[in-house]
Amino acid sequence: MTDDELRKMVESNARTAQAMLDSMAEARLERQEFRDGMVKVQKAIDRLVLVEERITRMLASLD
Repeated sequence: MTDDELRKMVESNARTAQAMLDSMAEARLERQEFRDGMVKVQKAIDRLVLVEERITRMLASLD
């Protein structure tokens, strides 16, 4: 293998490795955004449960 071929192969491998790192970083960010969204959904569910409990108590007090 010539020096030029070796250099091209090293450069190609470096680009591939960088692309993999970029992809991993993007996937990590997407997972974090998903987790953040799930936390918001859970908080919304918690608030809805609280509202339901209050409505139930209010209706029970009308009896």
